[in-house]
Amino acid sequence: MSSFEHDTVISGIGQTPIGRRLSNASLNLTLDACRAAVADAGLELSDIDGLFTWPGAVNSPMPGFSGPASEVVQDALRLRLNVRQSVYEGGAQLTALINACLMVAAGLCRHALVYRTTTESSAQGGGRRRGTNDGGGDDAAAGNFGWLAPFGVMSIVNSAALMAMRHFETRGTSRETLAAVATTQRRHAAMNPEAVLRSAMTLDDYLGARMISTPLGLFDCDLPVDGATAFVVSHRDYAPDVPGGAVFVEASGTASRERQSWEHIDDVADMSANGAAAQLWSRTSLRPEDVDVAMLYDGFSIFVPMWLEAFGFCKVGGAAEFIGDGSPLSHGGRLPTNTHGGQLSAGRTHGFGHIREAVVQLRGSGGERQVRSRPRVALVANGGGTRAACLLLRAADHE
Repeated sequence: MSSFEHDTVISGIGQTPIGRRLSNASLNLTLDACRAAVADAGLELSDIDGLFTWPGAVNSPMPGFSGPASEVVQDALRLRLNVRQSVYEGGAQLTALINACLMVAAGLCRHALVYRTTTESSAQGGGRRRGTNDGGGDDAAAGNFGWLAPFGVMSIVNSAALMAMRHFETRGTSRETLAAVATTQRRHAAMNPEAVLRSAMTLDDYLGARMISTPLGLFDCDLPVDGATAFVVSHRDYAPDVPGGAVFVEASGTASRERQSWEHIDDVADMSANGAAAQLWSRTSLRPEDVDVAMLYDGFSIFVPMWLEAFGFCKVGGAAEFIGDGSPLSHGGRLPTNTHGGQLSAGRTHGFGHIREAVVQLRGSGGERQVRSRPRVALVANGGGTRAACLLLRAADHE
């Protein structure tokens, strides 16, 4: 099967330190990550002719959510571009990288730089974090959240909690299932020197943490951080020249086949993951059993079992059995998942850290956290609720 994805590779990765309240300017973080990615690809800034980001300079009620605008980054790096694009609407965070692949495959650029920056931790350090629907003024009643605010749905965690409750009731998952996700990922984070939360977490620690929005507690929610991540997407004919090893893009999925409001999704126990996953599998001959590692978006822990079901790693309603005590998701398990600690423990890089970890694992450069039987195929999923996108990657020597 031939597709635009097969004309592209991820040639470079770059990431700044990820931490709490780094007090470093968003632009500084972005430039550091971008320069690191370009150097990792064995390129010069003068080679970059495409620039992509998610979400761009959007107006968000969450301070620190948006990184610097693409035109600001272009000017700071003195890039001479054929194409530049910021994207927020549509699929989830991966859309920026998928769009870069499209442009490279179409010949509109040869080496595209993709970045995502957040300074949410520093920006929100002076007080409580405002809810998504806590903007005040006219914005408080804008869009779908205007219908939910009267019922106390002031943030995404409240919507995710509704999904979790429905999943518990109809699919057999439980707080113990989510605890297995959270504690397993914390063990992964302990092996990752870049992770923010590395101390041991027991089941009692998880169950004893304060409730945020029933049934989701503190450790079911990802961790706001400061940091930037960047990638270089190149044409596949550059693959032999990539110093760290090129990672090939096999397939992608961005399909959105659900209602675009959390409360009107066809089945509240599902999300847009179903459409994106179905599209991805339609674009490749590989199947779930071919996947060696999975980086599944964990903005909230409930998203991990939902993604497992959407991708077909287990039957619908089988996620609790698949996850068990968490060992199937561990480094030595059936499907090593979020091997860097995920967003629950490594920090919320809005899915870009998941992409980076997939590349690290496929390159075999994970150090202590490297999956022992070096992976050849990695699956990356970004987003939850009404936004979702996914990507299938393979190592250079996988046929």
